[in-house]
Amino acid sequence: MVSLKLRGDAMSHLLDSDQLKTFVAIADTGSFTRAAELVHKTQSAVSMQMKRLEERLGLAVFERDGRHSRLTEDGERLLDYARRIIQLNRECLASFGEADLAGRMRLGLPDDYADRYLPEILARFSRSNPKVEVTVVCEPTPILLERIQASDLDLAIITHCETRPYPAEVVRVEQLLWVTSTRHCTHEDTPIPLALGRATCNWRQSATEALDSANKSYRVLYSSWNSTAVGAAVLAGLAVAVLPESAVRPGMRVLGPSDGFPALPSCKIGLVRNNRASSALSAALAEHIIQSLDNLRRDRQFIEMAAE
Repeated sequence: MVSLKLRGDAMSHLLDSDQLKTFVAIADTGSFTRAAELVHKTQSAVSMQMKRLEERLGLAVFERDGRHSRLTEDGERLLDYARRIIQLNRECLASFGEADLAGRMRLGLPDDYADRYLPEILARFSRSNPKVEVTVVCEPTPILLERIQASDLDLAIITHCETRPYPAEVVRVEQLLWVTSTRHCTHEDTPIPLALGRATCNWRQSATEALDSANKSYRVLYSSWNSTAVGAAVLAGLAVAVLPESAVRPGMRVLGPSDGFPALPSCKIGLVRNNRASSALSAALAEHIIQSLDNLRRDRQFIEMAAE
C-alpha cells in the first residue's frame, strides 16, 4: 500500500480539502493558470495555496517543466489520496442532503457527452434520489443554451467557449486529438479527408485553424452534429476526425506531430444552470454531474493502446 511520508510538524496537521482540490486541478491541467480558471481563483491565490500545501507536507509536490508544472514523485503519491479525500467529502455531504428529494429534472447535453457520461451520472444520481424523474434532451450546445434561456431545461452539459454569453462552470478539461482508423491510412491522403461537426462547432474551427497554420490541404467530406456519425466515418476509414480524449474508441488511432498533424487545444466541458429554476433538486443533480465527470478519467493505457 502506498504511503505518503510527512516531515516534521506536518504529521500533526490535517490536509486542507480546498488546497487538495486546487492541487488536483493543477495536476489535471498541467498549468497553474488553467487550474485557477477551474477552481475560480486568481493565479496568485492558487500559487499561495500550493505553497501552503507544500509547507504543510514539508516536501515539494510540483516542479517546473518548461511552461508547465509537473508532479514530483511525492506529488504523484499525493494525487491518489487527494482524489479520494475530495470524493469522500462530496459523498458525505450529498448523503445527508438528498434523502427526501422528489420531483422532475430536465437535463440537456450533446449526444457524444450522453454516450460517455450519462450512464455514470444517472446511476450515481438515481441511487441517492430514487424519487426523482430525470428527463434527458440531447442537442448541440447552441440549442441547449437557447433551451436554458427559455427555461426549457434545468441544467445543461455543454462544450464551453468563452465567447458564448451564457456563463458556464468548467467541470472537465480534456485534450482534443486527431483520430483515424487503425486499419486504414486515410491520414496520408492529400488533401486530408475530414469528418467534423457543423461549421459553428468549436472543435471543427480548432481543427481547420491548426491545419491552415501548418499549410496542410484538407477537405471536409462529412459534417454532422452527431458524434456517432463522425465516429463511423473514422472507423470505416473514410476520414480523419477530431475528438476529445475520452471519446477515443477501439479501432481508432491517435495522430500527432510525428504523423504530420499539429497539436490541438484542450476542450472545456461546462455545466450551465437555469438560475430561474434553481432548487435543492437542481443543486443535487449538478453536484452529481460534477462528481461523475471528475470520476470518468480514462485509463491512460487505453489511449496508448488506441495509438498503437
